[in-house]
Amino acid sequence: MEQTYYLIIIIALMVEYLFSTISSILDMRNIIEEVPTEFQDVYDSEKYAKSQSYLRDRTRFGIFSSTFSLLLILVVIHTGLFGVLDHFVRIQTNQPIFAGLLFFGIIFVIQDVINLPFSIYSTFVIEEKFEFNRTTPKTFVVDKLKGYALTIVLGSMVIVPILYFFETFGPSGWWIAWVLVTLFIIAVQPLFVHVIAPMFNKFTPLEEGELRTAIERYSEKVKFPIGRIDVMDGSKRSGHSNAYFSGLGKSRRIALFDTLLEKHTTEEIISVVAHEVGHYKRKHIIKGTALGILETGVMLFIFNLIMKDAALFTVFGVSDISVYGGLVFFAMLYAPVSMITSLFTTAISRKNEFEADTYSLETTENPEALVNMLKGLAADNLAHLTPHPLKVFLSYSHPPVTARIAAVTQK
Repeated sequence: MEQTYYLIIIIALMVEYLFSTISSILDMRNIIEEVPTEFQDVYDSEKYAKSQSYLRDRTRFGIFSSTFSLLLILVVIHTGLFGVLDHFVRIQTNQPIFAGLLFFGIIFVIQDVINLPFSIYSTFVIEEKFEFNRTTPKTFVVDKLKGYALTIVLGSMVIVPILYFFETFGPSGWWIAWVLVTLFIIAVQPLFVHVIAPMFNKFTPLEEGELRTAIERYSEKVKFPIGRIDVMDGSKRSGHSNAYFSGLGKSRRIALFDTLLEKHTTEEIISVVAHEVGHYKRKHIIKGTALGILETGVMLFIFNLIMKDAALFTVFGVSDISVYGGLVFFAMLYAPVSMITSLFTTAISRKNEFEADTYSLETTENPEALVNMLKGLAADNLAHLTPHPLKVFLSYSHPPVTARIAAVTQK
């Protein structure tokens, strides 16, 4: 069985890497030299060439970082470093939950330290080169510290119950842990609106004026009471533009990046708001949450079946069975299933985006504004206008902007 586990893990790692790399290379080579006709009003030749350079730089960097990650995990597996870490943790404490928190904590810190140069390069070299970066070194460090604090608090809220119920109730622990994780998934949405997001960005109520009045009229028209309409200081970190909807009930928030307000008309912004409302009206958020909860339950159930299989631990050079070690090793064993489910979830996400665009079009009755917004966002963010179909199939959560525009104009 040990050999079977080993082959599943190694083959999954290699297959995922190969598909990701091949699709990225094909995507980079799928650039066309001339600006597509429908984008000539937002892309001149200089800006289009810049978007191509941005794609090449990001793709090459992504391939380099994924290659590094693959080699690193192969080294860790074949040198038994997990066994060394497990031995160290057991020397520090014989309490399973504390040992688990220490085990996860050390892995997190090591991963973050290894990834730090990549994060710095992405932010201060690539994004800076293309005039997107507005993050200062101070903001970068403060964000890191806040991220650590959140990881400790929220991570403990998830990991401790899982470890406790599996340790205490054995085969029955999986469904109790699932219930608690489900409650956490639901509770984290208002927590994100009121606590997490404000830790990193400043949210200011949209001031009275033409835009706020238009948004309020639209929300009344479609019977969608928005709890908050906020402007987010996205320009603090990046020149990219976006908007998003979050929260439930009275915690519902439409957040508009300040960079979005700087570059787009009221009608165009209303089309974005309508798109976000469309996600809610079509129950995409509820369905997505339900799918996430279901997948978590499946994972915990399968983990329950094999969490004490010594053969799985042997693959990683660990001699003592533990729930915390089983969680880490099972995550790698589960990778083939994750790859398959991710294809379904990204396909569903692309379908949801088309539906939200349709809702926006039907309720605003302004296809020109929606098309202009889609084109404007693509230009603002130097989007790849002709992505390769394999890349879209494997990893695009949003349809290519050309496909979205075609769908809108054909309505």
